[in-house]
Amino acid sequence: MISTKKHIQQLAAILLAKEIDDVIISPGSRNGPLTHTFAGSNRFNCRNIVDERSAAYFALGLAQAKQKPVVIVCSSGTATLNYAPAIAEAFYLQVPLIVLTADRPDYWIDQAESQCIRQENIYQNFIKKEISLPLGESENELWYAARQINECLNTALCEAPAPVHINIPLEEPLHDLLDEQLSPVKIIETTDTRQLLAESALDELTAVFNKANKVLVLAGQQIPNPGLENQLSELASKTGAVVLKEHLANLDDSNFCGSIDTLMAALLEDRIEDFQPELLISFGGQFVSKSLKQFLRKYKPANHWHLSLAKEHFDTYQALTKVIPLNATDFFGQLLPKVSSQEKSYIQRWKNKEKQVNQLRDTFIGQASYSDLTVFDQLRKAIPENSVIHLGNSSPVRYGLICPPVKNAQYFGNRGTSGIDGPLSTAVGFASETTSINTIILGDLSFFYDSNALWNKYIHSNLRVVVINNRGGNIFGLIKGPGDSPAFQEHFFTENKFKAEGLARAFELDYFKAENATELSQALNNFYSPGQQKAALLEIFTDAEVNTTVFRELFKYVKQ
Repeated sequence: MISTKKHIQQLAAILLAKEIDDVIISPGSRNGPLTHTFAGSNRFNCRNIVDERSAAYFALGLAQAKQKPVVIVCSSGTATLNYAPAIAEAFYLQVPLIVLTADRPDYWIDQAESQCIRQENIYQNFIKKEISLPLGESENELWYAARQINECLNTALCEAPAPVHINIPLEEPLHDLLDEQLSPVKIIETTDTRQLLAESALDELTAVFNKANKVLVLAGQQIPNPGLENQLSELASKTGAVVLKEHLANLDDSNFCGSIDTLMAALLEDRIEDFQPELLISFGGQFVSKSLKQFLRKYKPANHWHLSLAKEHFDTYQALTKVIPLNATDFFGQLLPKVSSQEKSYIQRWKNKEKQVNQLRDTFIGQASYSDLTVFDQLRKAIPENSVIHLGNSSPVRYGLICPPVKNAQYFGNRGTSGIDGPLSTAVGFASETTSINTIILGDLSFFYDSNALWNKYIHSNLRVVVINNRGGNIFGLIKGPGDSPAFQEHFFTENKFKAEGLARAFELDYFKAENATELSQALNNFYSPGQQKAALLEIFTDAEVNTTVFRELFKYVKQ
């Protein structure tokens, strides 16, 4: 049974024709025609999540896991506003969410009608395209709507993928049904093309590359890409270029440098100009490291090339000289055969410094007091190989990047907007589509903020939730400024006296806890045991003041 609304039938048919069949529905009445059609056609993978904010983040994680668009469907009014945080995150992570919002007809806007707000352009800063479907169902109106829907969906996937918004005004009756199948529809497709550098441009870039004695490549956040990893490894071996990456870049090659924050701290005590690049090449998403940004802004390269199919002018380091409209794989594929073999003093300098810093880091952690830092070291040793690891924002992602990565693991994190409001929901959505163990590590405030992530029936046995409970927002004790304020305790740190156990029980997760290193070791053995056949939550208690002291002492130690 599907809705009698012809626009809804047509929309559903176009989605299917483009192989977009995952739909996250939040219940409501105004979106009834959409719900009836998606669920009633029996051709969509429909999931129901009540909380729209959590639903949109769940869809974000699901889209990342499947590497294809996911549809989110909600009712009118403030339900649409609750999608906004996840849409913004998806926009900056370049994840194609298809946002369908039911609406009242425009003649009811601002007329004291229930669940009726101004929904057109509601996400205008965080979407690639928005359309509103017409109310009428004439032949011309259906043709017009089909053309717009095709264009909107094609836009979501071209160049830099991103969310798109289709607003759907609907008149009553909303729940009239037909016992019919969706009719075939005409599809407008876009043809995939591959962009290549013109020979003259390639020669120009090659000349600049070969002239530079110190080349630094910044690999930002991205999904795993083995082909690109091989290219970068060859580039480093052939030319001595340094590849800097964080865990979120999902690059494992030992030729690359990854201990960025501790490296930056150690460089301050060295001849820092020796590490200053002459040529900087960047691609991918954002870096977490603030110290890296400060280093490159102060010690600027003569040339900075940013690779972006969408021609984004990311001048993060205030040194941008060229935007190259290619993805990284195509760019390095063209550049590699052209560049000359060079002496390796620059990469050796970085690798020697990283080896020294890593030895100091490991020595320090081995003798440090029980704290968030030692907890993360225990965690990375306990998490199984070939896992998926989701790093929550604020202090968890920083500690996670200080410690070595888990072998053969994939790393994800909501670093588009870097908020604490949706990491758990995103991880739950991702885990629902995979069989690998998925571990989400987040702080106590982030966990309570996003606890509705567990309020659905798609929590699978492969989910492991790790809550670092330092009883507040410990990130504000680590960064300069807030800790010196009289308002620190109440308005920055925001002391938290609650525990996660009650919520774990309420949502039927197995619960583990640890308050010291011995208890943590025992808990981790059970938490990741093959016999643990149910989703589980591990709450780890640490002391915020000790955490701050240990964190700061680590960076003093590596500076020696």
